[in-house]
Amino acid sequence: MTEDQDQYYMRLALKEARKGMGKTSPNPCVGAVIVKDDRVIAKGYHKRAGGPHAEINALRKAGTQARGATVYVTLEPCNHTGRTPPCTRALLAAGVKRVVVGMEDPNPLVHGSGLAFLADHKIQVSSGVLAADCRRINSPFIKHITTSLPWVVMKAGLSLDGRITYKKGCPGGITGPRSLQRVHQLRNIADAIMVGIGTVVIDDPALTTRLLRRQGKDPIRVVVDSRLRIPLAARLLHVHSNAPTWIFCGPEADPEKKEQLIALGALVRTVERDTEGGLDLMQILSILGSHGVTSLLVEGGAAIHGAMLRNRLVDHVHLFYAPIFAGDDGISVVRGLSCAAKEDAIYLEKIRYERLCDDLMVEGDVAYHS
Repeated sequence: MTEDQDQYYMRLALKEARKGMGKTSPNPCVGAVIVKDDRVIAKGYHKRAGGPHAEINALRKAGTQARGATVYVTLEPCNHTGRTPPCTRALLAAGVKRVVVGMEDPNPLVHGSGLAFLADHKIQVSSGVLAADCRRINSPFIKHITTSLPWVVMKAGLSLDGRITYKKGCPGGITGPRSLQRVHQLRNIADAIMVGIGTVVIDDPALTTRLLRRQGKDPIRVVVDSRLRIPLAARLLHVHSNAPTWIFCGPEADPEKKEQLIALGALVRTVERDTEGGLDLMQILSILGSHGVTSLLVEGGAAIHGAMLRNRLVDHVHLFYAPIFAGDDGISVVRGLSCAAKEDAIYLEKIRYERLCDDLMVEGDVAYHS
């Protein structure tokens, strides 16, 4: 196979992998394509944690045709027994001739051993094909497996003058329906979604995923509420959803209110306060990570966005700009963040722009100055 052919088939494997985004946590999303005589004979992807891996699903479809074939897989095949048997043994038993890998697995249980096993058993191995693309779709898995923390995505809909509301203390959407649809797509692939108590009190959000034809899954709903000000009638406490609601409060929170929230089905966790007086956001992330949350979508409000950025906890940003000016009475997208000069500012890299009808989405990785 030529380099161009390898990249072509790896793109097909990436397309398969994306089918599992948001459904495989805490596992990675992985796609596999089996090619023989320059013809695709089978495809597969990892559908859920605990289920067959992408290679196994593709091999089962290929059957005996896999003998002598080339397998393209976005992530290094596993070489250990976890919830499923090793994929390396399955590839060997199937008699494949060559395995092309997008990226090595950062999991210490796998890292490099899968490729070594295949090479030791006379299977041709190529690695690093479209590696950057393969890493990008698995940013949550990579961060979680290496740090035990979730990949944090900040989302906000705002005006051209950086306001997320028209007036302090009043609800009101800024962006249009296309942007809202995209937000629900982001929720669909996130393990959890987090807001501050101000957002709950003002907007009374459901924090569910609402896609066309009622498809999609709800993320865990997370509320940062130091004094448990959340109303017992809040929508997110009464939605019909398979996902739970978690509320993080401070040590001084009312025990009686805590019991009332637990009676409504919420999980209430007490965390310490940080040096600035707010709840310890790193502790919250650590707790979420320890429960298998690999991706967290932070939807505000301004105080939460400011604290997350100030503590360097945001990894990626989706900003949805509407072509309007909201004016001085609106709330800024970030509160409690200051920079003395341009050199101190937090900025984005690997930026991507997307037109959403009249709105504009700006997306990028967050870069912090050392």
